[in-house]
Amino acid sequence: MSQSHQQPALSKCPGCAEPPAAGDLFCGACGYDLSAVPARPDDRPTMAITVPPAAPAAGAVQWPAAAETDSSDLPAPVHHPADLPGTDSGGRPLAEPEHGQPVAEQDVDSEPGAAAGPVPVRHDDRAVPGDAADSGDFALAAPDPRTAEHAAASAAAPAPGAKVCVACRSGRVDPDGYCENCGHAQPRERDHMEQELDAVAAVSDRGLRHHRNEDSFAVSSTALPDGSPAVVAIVCDGVSSASRPDEASAAAASAANEALLESLPRGTHPQQAMHEAIVAASEAVNALAQEPAGAMEHDAHRHQNAPACTLVGAIAAGELLIVGWVGDSRVYWVPEDRTRPTARLTEDDSWAAQMVAAGLMNEAEAYADERAHAITGWLGADAYELEPHTAAFKPDRPGLVVVCTDGLWNYAESAEEMAAAVPADAGERPLHAARVLVGHALDGGGHDNVTVALLPFAVRPQGAGSACETA
Repeated sequence: MSQSHQQPALSKCPGCAEPPAAGDLFCGACGYDLSAVPARPDDRPTMAITVPPAAPAAGAVQWPAAAETDSSDLPAPVHHPADLPGTDSGGRPLAEPEHGQPVAEQDVDSEPGAAAGPVPVRHDDRAVPGDAADSGDFALAAPDPRTAEHAAASAAAPAPGAKVCVACRSGRVDPDGYCENCGHAQPRERDHMEQELDAVAAVSDRGLRHHRNEDSFAVSSTALPDGSPAVVAIVCDGVSSASRPDEASAAAASAANEALLESLPRGTHPQQAMHEAIVAASEAVNALAQEPAGAMEHDAHRHQNAPACTLVGAIAAGELLIVGWVGDSRVYWVPEDRTRPTARLTEDDSWAAQMVAAGLMNEAEAYADERAHAITGWLGADAYELEPHTAAFKPDRPGLVVVCTDGLWNYAESAEEMAAAVPADAGERPLHAARVLVGHALDGGGHDNVTVALLPFAVRPQGAGSACETA
């Protein structure tokens, strides 16, 4: 059954607002088609889908007027989140922060009337009263970046007395030699060594080309039976073509130094004591070759020949200067008065020295040969024959004794070149002068390990000339 739709009665014409007569299909004033006005629906929706639930508080919300205006002097539609009171999902009133303060920093779970404040946050698993775990809020997934850096720096701070990173100067160094703060690999202990006593100083450096420092040294002082001082400087250079050259040089320097500290106070003549010290050093290096079979099988690239090194030493005892050596490390004499002649007090155990001694080459030709630095004497189980060299000098004027490996004298070979490289105040500042000499070698290229010990020799002038005995 069809239904007819009645025209709705209008109070005024939609076109001119004049009231139409009852039953008119067109407006008498403007002719508007009144039949085009849509019929008013009779049904009503049972649920308002888009209408939010009614707030628990009664009364209409009154929006406050904006405090600012735009360019046309009309109120600008700018409002702050706290301009209107509100409630959370549980119906509790929200806190009212001051303008400009982020809402996220307010305690939205506080009870009505409680003071608003920042939500306490912890970056560990332990809950504290009032934190995110108690309030029901989600905990942060990552540490606050504003505090993480400081926390990490505090955690990595080394304990008093612990080894500190040479790069960042704040991190602790782990057992593997790396900084726990910046990850920088630390130099090994023997890469650069320094020691200074009252009357002697020594510096050793890895150099710029070698992967490790195979040099070693020992400096010490003791007293002779008459109470006068005796100062000792020992310098050793590991033979790179041998196995464990760094261990060989360390063992030789330590053994020679201990032997001298034992024999000199007993009254042994310094020159004899030096000879015995070199023999003791040789025995210490020989002992390194006596390893159990298969001890080095884990390293297929490791040399299997016996550990070896060279040795040179000096003793200042009373009016005597004693030197001893095996190999090509050297001792130089540099007088305090640089107008006086300098001297080299040792002769190399090397191919070049043999060629010069035999008259087959002059010094310039011999040391220009690629075989020049092949040594003919060393400490080690595979040495042909141990021939310690010792010499005694009685300087008549104060000066400086330079004890060094070829890592230094390769850049100041002649006595005059060495004297020119030694600072003028070396007698008063031996450690500083030793550092300068090592720097001289590094500036020259640093192709080898560099070790130098400086022993100031102070005597009263006794006239020209000096006595020398060579064994």
